[in-house]
Amino acid sequence: MKSQAITICCLMLFLKTECFPRRSHHHIEEGDKLQGPEGKLKTGRLQEKCHGPCTPSSNCSQPCAQHFRGEIRFTCNGNEWQKLTETCTSLSVETLFQDSNSATRLSVAAPSIPVHILDFGAPDPIKSVAQGIQKKCPFDYTCIIDAVKSAEATSGNIAFIVELLKNISADLSDNVTQEKMKSYSKVANHILHPAVIPNWAFIPDTNASSDLLQSVNLFARRLRLPHEAAHIVDELFIQTKGFPIGHNTSERRFNFSMNVNNTTGNLLGMIEIPRQELWQLPPNASQAISIAFPTLGAILKEAHRGNASLPRPVNGLVLSVILPERLKQVLLTFEKINKSRRARAQCVGWHSRKRRWDENVCATASDVAHRVKCRCNYTNAVMSFSILMSPVSVDDKVLGYITCVGLSISIFSLMLCLIIEATVWSRVVVTEISYMRHVCIVNIAVSLLTANVWFILGSTLNKRAQDYNWCVAVTFFSHFFYLSLFFWMLFKALLIIYGILVVFRRMMKPCMMAIGFAIGYGCPLVIAVTTVAITEPGKGYMRRGACWLNWDNTKALLAFAIPVLVIVAVNLVVVLVVAVNTQRPSIGSSKSQDVAIIMRISKNVAILTPLLGLTWGFGIATLIKGTSLIFHIIFALLNAFQGFFILFFGTVMDQKIRDALRMRMSSLKGRSRVAENASLSPTNGSKLMNR
Repeated sequence: MKSQAITICCLMLFLKTECFPRRSHHHIEEGDKLQGPEGKLKTGRLQEKCHGPCTPSSNCSQPCAQHFRGEIRFTCNGNEWQKLTETCTSLSVETLFQDSNSATRLSVAAPSIPVHILDFGAPDPIKSVAQGIQKKCPFDYTCIIDAVKSAEATSGNIAFIVELLKNISADLSDNVTQEKMKSYSKVANHILHPAVIPNWAFIPDTNASSDLLQSVNLFARRLRLPHEAAHIVDELFIQTKGFPIGHNTSERRFNFSMNVNNTTGNLLGMIEIPRQELWQLPPNASQAISIAFPTLGAILKEAHRGNASLPRPVNGLVLSVILPERLKQVLLTFEKINKSRRARAQCVGWHSRKRRWDENVCATASDVAHRVKCRCNYTNAVMSFSILMSPVSVDDKVLGYITCVGLSISIFSLMLCLIIEATVWSRVVVTEISYMRHVCIVNIAVSLLTANVWFILGSTLNKRAQDYNWCVAVTFFSHFFYLSLFFWMLFKALLIIYGILVVFRRMMKPCMMAIGFAIGYGCPLVIAVTTVAITEPGKGYMRRGACWLNWDNTKALLAFAIPVLVIVAVNLVVVLVVAVNTQRPSIGSSKSQDVAIIMRISKNVAILTPLLGLTWGFGIATLIKGTSLIFHIIFALLNAFQGFFILFFGTVMDQKIRDALRMRMSSLKGRSRVAENASLSPTNGSKLMNR
């Protein structure tokens, strides 16, 4: 019996030294990522080269470095190999539960040892994470922490840890204590380090980061709090706090201060449960839990970098909140990471089912200086919130000044245009064509003037709940009258074509008026009503933060952009037709007057239509990333001063209008002279003396 025990001890010693070499003896190639003894991450690479020939669209794979399982896949892009995915992992169910117990090592690493030797107290092999935790550390889950923290944070190991946390949330979350939550968070904290963010991009499963967020929220939902407020988790990259709440609880706030990276100071975040929300709770006590992630926003962006629905970076903490089902709304305050004045914020919530940021669940309450306050709707599918940084824009102050000055001049010019038209109307509308031309000018001026007034009214409204219906009305009328502007321009172009092609017949004035108003106001009305009827029931009519058509969700803006671009294209074709036909001699002298009128109309359209085309051409240019400031300024000038252009090219440059104005002024001067002479006549003077 003694000799048998000695034999077992010798075998155990042999297995310990031969079968399990120490981790520090691993051969690491140059540039490898290392995990230091203090748990500090060292950046590097495993194997970043593919030795095969690089031809376009070709792929290759390389094995991982020694002691890692998996492979690294590359794709050829621009005659260079670029890493596509990586599955290198050193973690497994067995390595998670290795400890100093030699019998355990025998059962895991030496299955070929005779059964009669393993019978001396050797446990069964561990086949699953749940089985291992239940067997080793069922009360606090601490037995997996050391193995995870000592593992290198490769893409493969990150994916393994995400799956580990996912399994724990699914199988071991029946009774979550604070100790379990702390251990769970220590494991998650290991893969939330800023140094490993680039590795998330090479995980084959692009939903891994979303799964991590959902798993943490699910596990925290089962957490049982003590009777007082608790700061449960205080890791570098994940913090958890909880409060007991009830019907009579005053307003509750969760405050966080966390470091995003080593180059910036702490970032602030706050979750507030309004008092009116707490009134909806039953008398019995409940709880609220909040979790803060300083790096998860960048991880979500990196992991979904090929996803067009995640185009903008996160500009604050990611804050999760777990509330009772009756609570539907929370207030969140975020401090911006990028504190540039141009970095405007968009409040969003992460939709766990759609796996993307959802703008419809949040509204921006305020965006002042470096902080943003959001009002968000809480649901089981949306429990995590943050702010997105808007695309880099040009200097809003310069463009705002141009728009303000331009609109003022435009409104004044349009009012002056209408006054002039009213003054000379009877002298200039002598033929059907001239009559309809001035009808077009008047309606273009009225449409643009009204649209500008609605635009200014919309800019004064804020996006509070009580202003929502007003904002819908402003958006509708702005859409309608801006469309009317372009449709009246279209009708004007059609009149020119009609005057050129139809020489011997003339349409009756009532018929032309009916067609003009049907095109000028009927078509815009149909488009505007259809747009609001389709998009508003789903709250997708307006964009957030402005009383104008939505683009991000419903693409309602296309109901404005497409008609305008089509009309501009038609007007350009009309200009070309006019340019060709005006070179031909006129037919008969009896039509010379009408030809002169048509030429004047053509001149105006030839000037106005290129201006509209250039305006929208510069508008398209401003959407291109990296566009120069000059394009934005030209675009703002052409749009803001459009009323001035209508006055100048459509009214002032018209010779007949100038002649009519001179005659009108001469008539007024003649009347004033007659009145003056009458007052100074001898007869009138004698009458005054006799009084």
